[in-house]
Amino acid sequence: MSDPDVITDDPSHAALQWLSRINEQPEAQHSAAFKRWLLADPSHRQAYAQAQALWRMSAAPAARLAEEEQANLQHYLDAMATAPTYGRWRRAGAWVAAACLVLAVSVAGGWHPGYWLQNLQADFSSSDTIRQLTLADQSQVTLDAGSAIAVDFQQGERHVRLLHGAAFFKVTHTGEPFVVDAAGGQVRVLGTEFEVRDQADGAQVTVRSGRVAVTPAPGQTARELTANQQLAYAEGRAGETLRVDSDSRLAWRQGWLNYYQVPLAQVVDDLRRYYPGRIVLLRDELGQRKVSGSFPVQEPLVALDSLGKVMGFSRQTVLGRLTVIR
Repeated sequence: MSDPDVITDDPSHAALQWLSRINEQPEAQHSAAFKRWLLADPSHRQAYAQAQALWRMSAAPAARLAEEEQANLQHYLDAMATAPTYGRWRRAGAWVAAACLVLAVSVAGGWHPGYWLQNLQADFSSSDTIRQLTLADQSQVTLDAGSAIAVDFQQGERHVRLLHGAAFFKVTHTGEPFVVDAAGGQVRVLGTEFEVRDQADGAQVTVRSGRVAVTPAPGQTARELTANQQLAYAEGRAGETLRVDSDSRLAWRQGWLNYYQVPLAQVVDDLRRYYPGRIVLLRDELGQRKVSGSFPVQEPLVALDSLGKVMGFSRQTVLGRLTVIR
């Protein structure tokens, strides 16, 4: 038996590779190669023990992760399904292997399987941190974690396309139109600072200063927004214009997330952007409980610990990659 196919100096990654191999080929645990690796350094034993703990606790969250990434992982799961089985634990192992694949890739550069095609089209993107940009016209852009944009400054117009995530724009006046395309709609700048955020079926626009004209779909009537106004649109239809505290809503630019009476599931979903792995919320009823407060984006696990003390839940993190809330 040879060493794992993917050679790595990271004991945690190597432990996951060995675990995956041993669950597919149980005889590998008796191989000389595995024993050499296990005895080579005390950290290897510790990493493998942590990987086994992940195995024991992650059948349910791994199934949920694999379901979230079903379209991207289906060919891996199909291959696992056709391999020889070794009982019920072997089937659970397929889910864990799928989860480990997702987690390992997520940690390597913040790549998300669902975004790979969009990221190929991007001129600028961010992983699990906020990124500051200066465009060719000296306009300033702040990308939220997990975001990407494509930029096209040609033929007398400045076009930016939000591929996913969120971007805050501070536009420099040059006399040329500045347009942001997102989710089938368009935001035309009339001199402003504003955010465009990708949502499930559409986008949300929040203005900090100045004015923008939001068109939810080609041919639709534009809706003008001014400072401290917000508008969401989806499937070509605009919602109600809301009055908001834009500094509070856009505080992520300074590293804070502010909430007032929102579901815990929404807070967890936001914190996921800043975490270099996966956060899984196991209890749906817990996710519906309301949360208020301010939380630092640079310390998502600290935020979860603070919430846990108040709301009575616990979280467990394994290998620095998978955090389970229950």
